[in-house]
Amino acid sequence: MGDDFTRDDSEPPERDPNTPDMFGEAPAAPAGAVAPAEASAAYTVIARKYRPQTFDDLYGQEAMVRTLRNAFTSGRIAHAFMLTGVRGVGKTTTARLLARAFNYETDTINAPTVDFREEGRHCRAIIEGKHIDVLELDAATQTGVDNMRSLLESVRYGPIEGRYKVYIIDEVHMLSGSAFASLLKTLEEPPPHAKFIFATTEIRKVPVTILSRTQRFDLRRVEPDVLVKNLEMICENEGARVEAEGLMLIARAAEGSVRDGQSMLDQAIVQAEPGVTVTAASIRDMLGLADRAQTISLFEQVMRGAAGEAIETFRALYGYGASPDQVVMDLLDHCHGASIAKAVGPNALVLPKEQAARLAAVGAAVSPGTLARIWQLTLKAYDEVRRAPDAAAAVDMALIRLAYAADLPGPEEALKRLQEGDTSVGGGAPSGGGPPAPGGASARQGGGVNAVARQALPAAQAAEPAVTLQTFEDMVALIDRKRDITLKLDVERFIRPISFRPGAIEYEPAPGAPTNLAQRLVGRLKEWTGERWLIVAQGGGGAESAWEKQKREQREVRAEVEADPFVRSVMEAFPGAEIVGVRTVAQPEPSAEPVVEDDDED
Repeated sequence: MGDDFTRDDSEPPERDPNTPDMFGEAPAAPAGAVAPAEASAAYTVIARKYRPQTFDDLYGQEAMVRTLRNAFTSGRIAHAFMLTGVRGVGKTTTARLLARAFNYETDTINAPTVDFREEGRHCRAIIEGKHIDVLELDAATQTGVDNMRSLLESVRYGPIEGRYKVYIIDEVHMLSGSAFASLLKTLEEPPPHAKFIFATTEIRKVPVTILSRTQRFDLRRVEPDVLVKNLEMICENEGARVEAEGLMLIARAAEGSVRDGQSMLDQAIVQAEPGVTVTAASIRDMLGLADRAQTISLFEQVMRGAAGEAIETFRALYGYGASPDQVVMDLLDHCHGASIAKAVGPNALVLPKEQAARLAAVGAAVSPGTLARIWQLTLKAYDEVRRAPDAAAAVDMALIRLAYAADLPGPEEALKRLQEGDTSVGGGAPSGGGPPAPGGASARQGGGVNAVARQALPAAQAAEPAVTLQTFEDMVALIDRKRDITLKLDVERFIRPISFRPGAIEYEPAPGAPTNLAQRLVGRLKEWTGERWLIVAQGGGGAESAWEKQKREQREVRAEVEADPFVRSVMEAFPGAEIVGVRTVAQPEPSAEPVVEDDDED
């Protein structure tokens, strides 16, 4: 029988190494390999990885840190603290740092301090939330009085390991009224070994009786430029490359929250392959933002009353994927920026210099009343866009309304026009084509006033020809005709023109240029031409100013004169002589009629 069958010694393996076993376990990974689940589990998000470990790491909270450092140094440490601020500014992180400061202990330091020179005995347990004497509670889930009573029962017992028992209550405003009442007695007469730290985003919902028994710290929103520095540090440590404009977009979208900014940076880093720079355009798409330069152009078109151009610009942005309500939000932001630049100056805007200058130019071209009116109308438009069945159509209608309102004169200007006999006070409306006044008496009164004003005007002033400026030289000539000597000198000396078109001027300011030059020029041109002008001061790229051009030509003429052979021979003949000035003598024009001499006849 053994002769009939041949035995195959190459037996198959007991199981396929590529299939799981009967218990469902996956095959063992090769040595040194990291499973995908382990790789993802090993990753720590940026917001947790870069959580501040010392008080010096708290970005934008220098005032609070300075107060706490002085209090701990002098030994005047309060028994209860109230930390308030928007999300992500560091309330919970500050509470844990305070818990470490209360119980800080090393081989050389055995006293409360905010200077963590090294990790103390209790620091690691407090950071990980495992310290027995530091209790963290979430008031959102434990709002009842029973929870508060059980917590306060343990207050009378001393700490087990640390120096103080620390109670951290987050979102304290969500406690019930009975819970606040039971907490009040302990805050009035706290035991010496207990410290309370409260954190809230709704400080107005906390009873005044509780606030009066705590030391309050308002954690400020982190300014975009400060947050950008934090994001740049993280990018450097993570080996990520992100455009500076993209970081500014993240900082502005974070609205003062460090945690939100770091979370958005975490998302932005994966927008490009490793080693490739993340562009601002990709971050803008990630955040759903429209191109800020384009929305400023849209705002400029609205303020010029160019409704058609504004609609075309919006439709281009909409085609690129910009959200209609976000576009209106940007218009609100630009209106606010133009108003702030008008009141304080362009340096008050946290924007690139070019964008700040453009908004400042818009603010200089219109009155504060017009900006306030545009703000109110844009706020109403934002609400309409959010509720409209067709958001894009709602933006179109809002842009038409805003452009018409921006072209309307203010009450003072309208009254001045009426007094001068101009009945077309509506912006863009045909002369005499305004809506009828409500009520016959009012209409008759208005017509009488206009008629009297027209009759009182002299014939020479009744109609002044419109002034049209096509070139920069036309503008200088107009200033000369109007005899505004100071403005003419400043324009010729400090304006290096970049581009000129009717209604808009771009220039580079020469060193020493007055800060209000663009505003003065806008006001004068509007008064003389009757049109709104946008005048923008750019950082560079301008041609010579008229004064610089004149000085250069004088130097060239002088150099030509000094190189003349006759002049050189004169200078050599008279040692020590110098050319004081060069003047061009006007040649007398030849007389058309010959001179006839009278002959005296004796």
